[in-house]
Amino acid sequence: MNLQSMTGFSRAIAEHDGNAVAWEVKSVNGKSAEVRLRMPPGFERIEVSVRQAVQRRFARGSFQATLTLTRPSGMQSQPVVNEAFLKDVAGLAKRLQEQFGIAPASADGLLSLRGVLDVPEVTETEDMRAALDAVIHATLDVALVNLQQARQAEGEALRSLLAGHLSSIEALTLRAEADPSREPAAIRSRITEQVKLLLDPGANLDEARLYQEAAFLATKADIREEIDRLKTHVVSGRSLLDAGGAVGRKLDFLAQEFNRESNTLCSKSNAAAVTAIGLELKAVVDQFREQVQNLE
Repeated sequence: MNLQSMTGFSRAIAEHDGNAVAWEVKSVNGKSAEVRLRMPPGFERIEVSVRQAVQRRFARGSFQATLTLTRPSGMQSQPVVNEAFLKDVAGLAKRLQEQFGIAPASADGLLSLRGVLDVPEVTETEDMRAALDAVIHATLDVALVNLQQARQAEGEALRSLLAGHLSSIEALTLRAEADPSREPAAIRSRITEQVKLLLDPGANLDEARLYQEAAFLATKADIREEIDRLKTHVVSGRSLLDAGGAVGRKLDFLAQEFNRESNTLCSKSNAAAVTAIGLELKAVVDQFREQVQNLE
């Protein structure tokens, strides 16, 4: 399966009986599939189905979907003149002018009288609304497919970056494993020097305590478990990238595990070379986790 980024943008347009339908959908990072809608008044009836359409296709992301609808001129209400009533009103105005000398009535004044000019509301049947809603949903599906393709294209680019980070983590882990400071002779030498300090008469340590301190130093010097876990996590990361799909949360958890092991490696290291490797490892892990945040 393809990986998907959580960022993307798409636009789709269509026409139906002169109606121009346009959807714009954009997405950014989000913990779940959150959908915000902007639609013309009167289309609240399709809000639920639109949200469901987005959430069926995407597992994570914050989405903004905007519907624009341009009605045809034929759908605009046409004014209707009540000519009989207008004739009666005009005749009355003329008689008032002749009898009382008032100013003649103007056309706009007569047309503004209640009942002379009517602008009826355009009625839309259930069938007309259903047909328009079907086109709106079909256009939304096109926009969502385009958005999915855009997110997948960016997801594939992220796959390459993350695979590179995993390779860097693996290489640093192998460097730490092969560092001369981890050779038994080097570890023995360091422990010997530290035990000599413990044997100082001023330390006042009994033999049992001395053995405890030596065992602690030997354990602290061993980073075998951290190296083994780092190797295992690299294998898991590659498996997740190969599997694809909505693996962002799993990779984020894996990044936390990488960070934990690199921190422990640094704290247990008593060799400057291994400490330097651990710090470099932490930097790569931070980059890995930052990129993982963009994945679905």
